[in-house]
Amino acid sequence: MALRMKTEVTLRATAECPSHSRADIVVRDLSFAIDEPTERGGTNAGPTPTDTALAALIGCTNVIGHKCAERLGVDIGHLEISAKCTFDRRGVTLEEEIGVPFRHIELNVISHGSAQAEALQLVAAEVRKFCPLSKLFTAAGTEIVEDWQPAG
Repeated sequence: MALRMKTEVTLRATAECPSHSRADIVVRDLSFAIDEPTERGGTNAGPTPTDTALAALIGCTNVIGHKCAERLGVDIGHLEISAKCTFDRRGVTLEEEIGVPFRHIELNVISHGSAQAEALQLVAAEVRKFCPLSKLFTAAGTEIVEDWQPAG
């Protein structure tokens, strides 16, 4: 009898917050810091919360991209992913409430597999359907422009 995976799980994270800017996060058996740079009163022990959100999109694109590529039979090899975000800081500076702080994200994905541009577009379309971080950003009103290209 095959085991069925749960369709819904509970994710957990905890943190000790030794200062106004630093949070020492624990997820499963992993720990890391989220912090502000020194020029904003932090200790620069880790990425900022907003940097962490952008990095999470990159990580999710990688994981879901490989799952989608495998399902489609597309060889994407390893990926190089970069993200550039237009971020409205008026909210974090408490100047005013901002409806869409992450306004625009450019996500560039370079595939080092044998897949050509057309196959990569199929993978990209599937990633948009299934990547929870992509869905979170787009549901919040962020425009994400993706460019998936073969290396070279």
